[in-house]
Amino acid sequence: MAHRFDLDGYVQRIGFVGEPRVDVATLRALATAHIAAIPFENLDPLLGTPVSLELAAIENKLVKNQRGGYCFEQNGLFIAVLKAIGFDVTGLIARVLWNKPEDAEVAQSHMLLRVEVEGESWLADVGFGSMALGGALRLVVDEAQPTSLEPFRLVTDGVQWRTQALVRDEWRTLYRFRLQPTEAIDYVVANHFTSTYPESHFLHSLIAARTLADRRLGLRNREFVVHTLGQESVRRTLQGAAEIKRVLEEQFGIRLPVSPVLDAKLDALPMAEV
Repeated sequence: MAHRFDLDGYVQRIGFVGEPRVDVATLRALATAHIAAIPFENLDPLLGTPVSLELAAIENKLVKNQRGGYCFEQNGLFIAVLKAIGFDVTGLIARVLWNKPEDAEVAQSHMLLRVEVEGESWLADVGFGSMALGGALRLVVDEAQPTSLEPFRLVTDGVQWRTQALVRDEWRTLYRFRLQPTEAIDYVVANHFTSTYPESHFLHSLIAARTLADRRLGLRNREFVVHTLGQESVRRTLQGAAEIKRVLEEQFGIRLPVSPVLDAKLDALPMAEV
């Protein structure tokens, strides 16, 4: 029996106001509300809990249980939302280059979406953690486009595309991708690699992110940082499991999973390198 997606429950979860329509304004508003309400987080891989890409499991976790997730869960949920409303949407897959050289050899490990609406192609991505896209990008070349925070743009060599953000007056690449639609099984393989490969940083580091109207919140291990648009970043080192859990709950809105190893995992997180 096919899973029946609860669109009303999702709309309530993200605080979307109005009637969802198949138009660009709705696409942008949904994406912006999603990344403010549903945080990026990797608690399941960190705790050794399998990450399911079944829609029922994702909906239960991110919508009903007030958790977050990483890209395959976030964009897996968002594609279901868009299809339920009536959007023409397909999934793509990317190679992450954030904080890496432009020619880095990396696996395909990030999910994003291509949406056809109002006669144009758009990219949506609610799952890129600390640099989540607020709104959506028109699939046009080398044009700075406003988002809820920094300007973004897309560049291409005719085969591969790159998504870039303007950070401190420098265009920085988030990832590269092709426009070929991705089959669901490819996300299953990439998710398995990302959540179980021994060298995957999701197994060893705590990562959380949330993007609000005027600022980005980030947590990597014990370092909590607030990036407010036009201001200096504010950083704070968290001292132990109790403080880390408090920040996850209060700043990221995460209902923490019940796990006998949670406190031990959080206490074992390394301090930020000086």
